[in-house]
Amino acid sequence: MKLNTYTLRQTIRKLKQKEFSHSELYKDIHGIIAEKNETLNIYLCLDAEAVKKAERNLDKPLAGVPIAIKDNFLTKDLATTASARLLEGFHAPYESTVTHNLHQSGGVIVGKTNMDAWAHGSSTETSDFGPSKNPRNPSYLPGGSSGGSAAAVAADMCVAAIGSETAGSIRQPSSWCGVVGIKPTYGRVSRYGVVAMGSSLDSPGPIGKTVFDCSLLLNSIAGYDQSDATTSDRPVPDFTHDLDRGVKGMKIGLCYVDHPKLKGTPASEAVEKAAKLLEGFGAEVNRVPIAEEVRPDTILTPDYAVGVYTVIQRSEVSSNLARYDGIRYGHDRSYFSEEAKRRMMLGTFTLSTGHADQYYVRAEKVRSLIIQNFRQLFARYDVLISPTSSGYAQKLGASRDNPMFGEIEDMLMEPSSISGLSGVSVPCFHDPVTNLYLGLNIVADQWQEEKALRAAYTFEQHTDWNLWASKERDNG
Repeated sequence: MKLNTYTLRQTIRKLKQKEFSHSELYKDIHGIIAEKNETLNIYLCLDAEAVKKAERNLDKPLAGVPIAIKDNFLTKDLATTASARLLEGFHAPYESTVTHNLHQSGGVIVGKTNMDAWAHGSSTETSDFGPSKNPRNPSYLPGGSSGGSAAAVAADMCVAAIGSETAGSIRQPSSWCGVVGIKPTYGRVSRYGVVAMGSSLDSPGPIGKTVFDCSLLLNSIAGYDQSDATTSDRPVPDFTHDLDRGVKGMKIGLCYVDHPKLKGTPASEAVEKAAKLLEGFGAEVNRVPIAEEVRPDTILTPDYAVGVYTVIQRSEVSSNLARYDGIRYGHDRSYFSEEAKRRMMLGTFTLSTGHADQYYVRAEKVRSLIIQNFRQLFARYDVLISPTSSGYAQKLGASRDNPMFGEIEDMLMEPSSISGLSGVSVPCFHDPVTNLYLGLNIVADQWQEEKALRAAYTFEQHTDWNLWASKERDNG
């Protein structure tokens, strides 16, 4: 068995028990990268010193395991481009808090992964360095914007990875690539040193092979950061501690399966079967009807979130990208891609005099209604479940000439993202013909990641959709 195919939990244990060495582990990791990266276009750069760094970290919690990092996290030892030509060759003078925390925990950055440029997209096709491909089927997209990180995990080209989500950018590629992804509560993980996209939305989080792996990685990166005023000083629990408590007595709301775009689809059917499984293990599951207005025991249609997210995200993009003025970062604004220009122009328009009330202020009001709706639902339910995406990964080229591709593909996750909630995507179905996956999205209230993780772990441990989890159960 190739060492790169082990889970994070297995790898740490076997390293600490000296069943194999770091040099053996990294030989297999670099071997699979050399074999597949030219085709899949996942890594933009690699750390040549990774093995040496790993050998110094055996006694730390992450034991020197190789972790892939989305290329919008600042790293002093490796260039940071956010997959945008404007930042090509940029070396940050400081380390992001997430990567600093990983170093402190003994994780080693094996390389930086491809993404949608500036995180603008849900396909990884907007990358200025070419699209990544889905390792499950290279004719298809990996999703985005953390597509490179999800693809790296799916291809066993790392042990685990870090991504960031603004409205689905961890969970959607995790679903399409058949891996696990956690979008933490906004403020649970520091944004300091992350190339900003939507500052009121961006949430760094882990992507891994199993629910336990992601929980373990979240332990290492979560927590208060004095450099980020949006982080919380709430104590960070051990996210692995209660995973095996099960779902008995848990109240679960089944959402969105009756949406016109979902009803009767494989994604909807897979989630309904997941609901029955969780019910069989003692959870109380109730269907939550879709509504056009905030009403008790209903959930607002996710269609509203598309417009809200589009306006708010574009507005924040126009502000954040204004700093790239051709003076500080080496390249001028002519290096911006067409997608970046479209988003900046729309954002500037929605914030302009005479239009801010019509668009931005109204979007924030609807955002408040969505938050109010979730507050009502979480007074009754522990978690809400739905499909992560409306379907399987789409074919390469699907996002071209479709400026709203990402917003439509992320529609089912946008409500929870704009509300700052926590969510987990876990594989819930596999199509043997295309080798593509569907994801189960489990959303919990703010600061309640443990509930979503418990439900995800219960589902994962009693199904065979996640082959890594199945092999770990069988072989230890």
